[in-house]
Amino acid sequence: MNTSGDKPADFRENLIRYGGDVYPEIVDRAQGCYVWDSTGKKILDFTSGQMCATVGHSHPNIVAAIKKSCDTALHLFSGMIPRSVVELADKLAKIVPKPLRKSLLLSTGSESNEAAIKMAKLYTGGFEVIGLGGSWHGVTANAGAVSFASDRRGYGPGMPGSFVIPEPNAYRCPVKHCRDRCDLTCMKIGFEMYDMQSAGAPAAVIAEPVISAGGVIVPPAGYFAALQAEARKRGMLLIFDEAQTAFGRLGHWFAASHLQVTPDIMTVSKTLGGGMPLAGVITTDEIEDLCHRRGFAFYTSHVSDPLPSTVGLAVLQTIEAENLLERSQEMGAYLAERLAELQGRFEEIGDVRGMGLLRGIELVHDRETREPHHELGALTTQRCLELGLSMNIRRRPERGSVWRIAPPLTVTTADIDLAMTIFDQALAETRDALARRSAAGKTPAQRAA
Repeated sequence: MNTSGDKPADFRENLIRYGGDVYPEIVDRAQGCYVWDSTGKKILDFTSGQMCATVGHSHPNIVAAIKKSCDTALHLFSGMIPRSVVELADKLAKIVPKPLRKSLLLSTGSESNEAAIKMAKLYTGGFEVIGLGGSWHGVTANAGAVSFASDRRGYGPGMPGSFVIPEPNAYRCPVKHCRDRCDLTCMKIGFEMYDMQSAGAPAAVIAEPVISAGGVIVPPAGYFAALQAEARKRGMLLIFDEAQTAFGRLGHWFAASHLQVTPDIMTVSKTLGGGMPLAGVITTDEIEDLCHRRGFAFYTSHVSDPLPSTVGLAVLQTIEAENLLERSQEMGAYLAERLAELQGRFEEIGDVRGMGLLRGIELVHDRETREPHHELGALTTQRCLELGLSMNIRRRPERGSVWRIAPPLTVTTADIDLAMTIFDQALAETRDALARRSAAGKTPAQRAA
């Protein structure tokens, strides 16, 4: 129901367009796995908002935490440390892989990666940072310079010392070497290229444990141990950006714990805030101490704010109380099973991959050539939304047409079944419509052939 009055004739009139698709209707409310727009339409949200509302939209524990903060403190002078920040840092220190311990609490993933890269540069004395192809670490200067899933054109030069190595995509090998089994040649070539270009000022390698925006790429076993070894060989720190992989999305507290590879610095964001802007940088005593002695500063208006940290505590408590790590594994396995069924019926689904409740579905014209089917992906996404399912499609020409599915950890089998029913219908309708259009454009002889 519309509770905010009639929408303007064109509600975009006073808004700066900031990239990406914009839903045509104003959204009035969200609860659990669903959102409702101003027309009353109910939409199943398989993106968890912007991958953030992992315990569901407007979870009662999150609402209670916000109300609690309203009764205590919403915002303070940046040098004042509220009790909730101390408690959240203490909780994080108990669950992160050792020797990680010290936390800095900020607002966004871009901020946390910006701070992590600055710490790495200050600690090592270098300024060269390597990112993986297809990665997304943010939109600020340092973070944006090593993000390679976004459009980089038109903004002038990035930060000096920014490098990229090919991502370990066995389905669509960026160095045209492997097919379905990555043997780490991409990493070897990438570091050889870096060594040729380096000015001798290495600082860090930054990586997502699952390369999400670049197509939900799960690196092969042993990849991150090898990546860490290559970083250490060059005196570089390893930064894990766990914006989307921490706090249950993959069925574990952290991907680092699952991989048994502990980075020098870990950043967290989306999945910590439960829909509120909250991010963190977590590192070792040694790195924090040396950076402090060298004058590390990241003094923002909302560093160590009480409201988001109160919510972050509620998110962690909810994950534990509702056994959402185990639930993510269970529902993730069920989702993978249902997606495999769809793949068996649609030749256009070339690959299904992912972990836990982060899954990718890649669309192709032909399973042998693996030519990306961008039009089918775009039109099916639109049809899904019309039928009441919100999904995220990545349409980078060089990286295929990949749906990224990430429902809240509170998703049920009934929700997944509904999503798959809608997905099935939308994909079939769109595929058939494209086939009819293609046939209509052919001559009688071409149709006969």
